Amino acid sequence: MIEKGKISPFQMALIMHPTIMATATLSVPAITMRLAGRDMWMAPIISSLVGFLTIYIIYHLHTKFPNDTFIQYVPRILGRYVGPLLTLIYILAILYSTCVTIREYGELITGNFLNDTPMIIIVVPIVAVCAYALYQGLEVIARSAQLLIPAAIFIICAMVIMLIPDFQLKQMRPFLGDGLLPPLLGSIVPASWFSQFFLLSFLFPYLTNKKIAMKWGIISVLSVMITMLTVNLPILLTFGSLTTAMHYPFLVAVRYIALSDFIEHIESLLMAIWLIGIYVKIAIIYYLVTLGTAQLFKLSDYRPLILPMGFLIMLGSIWVAPNFQEMNHAVSTSIPFFSLLLQVVIPGLLLITVVIKGRLHR
Repeated sequence: MIEKGKISPFQMALIMHPTIMATATLSVPAITMRLAGRDMWMAPIISSLVGFLTIYIIYHLHTKFPNDTFIQYVPRILGRYVGPLLTLIYILAILYSTCVTIREYGELITGNFLNDTPMIIIVVPIVAVCAYALYQGLEVIARSAQLLIPAAIFIICAMVIMLIPDFQLKQMRPFLGDGLLPPLLGSIVPASWFSQFFLLSFLFPYLTNKKIAMKWGIISVLSVMITMLTVNLPILLTFGSLTTAMHYPFLVAVRYIALSDFIEHIESLLMAIWLIGIYVKIAIIYYLVTLGTAQLFKLSDYRPLILPMGFLIMLGSIWVAPNFQEMNHAVSTSIPFFSLLLQVVIPGLLLITVVIKGRLHR
């Protein structure tokens, strides 16, 4: 194995929480509101079904190849020619996802806090910090998530509680006023975020206890669904249909918090905990694209690739879209469908192929 470190199933679940939520709390609520209307709070519940399906698929693929990552076992399923070609597509897709994530981070910082700062100045430090974490290995990323993420979740819950005085329950009515179709359509985009549980196919081989991998995967999906619901409901109950006019509705909602003229302007605290989540997300997908590249080309170590891959990611984050509007349009239209195809449909077909091959060879 290129990676010698081991992580616990609990650490795996903690890593996946910010990997999904760090960017899902940004523009996804507004996108969901445009499609689902007042029933947008239902979207995380519906879309979580995709997360459970993804966990089921990749876990059963893992049981067939317990010591291999997705990059390693796909050629064993599809052959020496088609397999490497498909894994190369996946590595490029994860690289693209990393670039989009860093660009979203840069757009949020420059658009809301450091308006006159060049994007590259924002991007370089986060990539450098994540590169250092990669040199230390998977265990360091897992331990930092174990230390930081529970505190971040607690603070988000505290912020939601402080928003309760501004809630207007009438914003939820009428319930299913336009039928079930709007919340189903609204769940497509968050479903693509839940499909990112596919990334566990890279982490399963490094678990200390693989027998409970699926259990903790399911717990992670449930925790993400509850957190997404916890974020969506306050946005709906505070702004209602006005949510569609906002790029980052949860950030705007937090700016409304004012308790006894003492607790105010805590959006800086939200930014601090969001930075924790985005660090874990960027670190893990940066790690996976570097590890996957090393495994594809059968290198003995992934660390020599960290700096060139980091440089490529920084350039890609600048080039991935000409402006914020076009990137946001891609995130809400084409990217979700490609994500569902690569992270749910194709792995599902691979599992079917493995099952059929197994039965034919009996």
